[in-house]
Amino acid sequence: MTSQTDPIIAMRDVSKFFGDFQALNDVSLDIALGERVVVCGPSGSGKSTLIRCINRLEAHESGQIIVDGTTLTGDRDTLDKIRGTVGMVFQQFNLFPHLTVLENLTLGPRRVLGLTEKDANARGMKYLERVQIPDQANKFPRQLSGGQQQRVAIARSLCMEPRIMLFDEPTSALDPEMIAEVLDVMTELAQSGMTMIVVTHEMGFARRVADKMVFMDKGEIVEVGAPEDVFTKPKSERFGQFLQQILNH
Repeated sequence: MTSQTDPIIAMRDVSKFFGDFQALNDVSLDIALGERVVVCGPSGSGKSTLIRCINRLEAHESGQIIVDGTTLTGDRDTLDKIRGTVGMVFQQFNLFPHLTVLENLTLGPRRVLGLTEKDANARGMKYLERVQIPDQANKFPRQLSGGQQQRVAIARSLCMEPRIMLFDEPTSALDPEMIAEVLDVMTELAQSGMTMIVVTHEMGFARRVADKMVFMDKGEIVEVGAPEDVFTKPKSERFGQFLQQILNH
């Protein structure tokens, strides 16, 4: 486990290819325990690949990634350790349609963590309370709105009690009126001290919540800074153009 002074995530010269396409090009980044990081950039810039490498959904070709003291390799013990440490929320909710909301939440704690049904159910209800939909516990995903389904997906990740949460454009599949309810849950999570990396174009959320902004383009980190700095005076022209496009959209 990482010490209070070491970064909880350290990436050193990380590269990732898909065939001939280089998705990440010598990326280095440190994230401190409890830090909230927003990653933004144009489509195809490597944002999603970056966070998918952190929980080993994608294997990097070169460089080093250390997560909570564990160096990422392909062996099963390492994968199990990382998946227990890192939770992830995707664009699509990936809920099992044949299971109720509560059953979706308790599957991992029972099968992976070995919790009893009673303890898993208690944990599931605790996190449904946290995302403000305990009354939906016995419904099926199809009976929920998109915003509610994404909140279930967040609660499901929290049920594994990870030290780090990754969000891959969690509001991009939602109707505009549902975005706020998901961002409110994420804001509460950030305020509780959870280490978070969020890939998003929601700049209001970034301004409100992020300790650090990371701008990526063409597989590289172009700029890193505090939100108040990058929003008022971005160092790179490319980031300035990107922000203008997003904020004027």
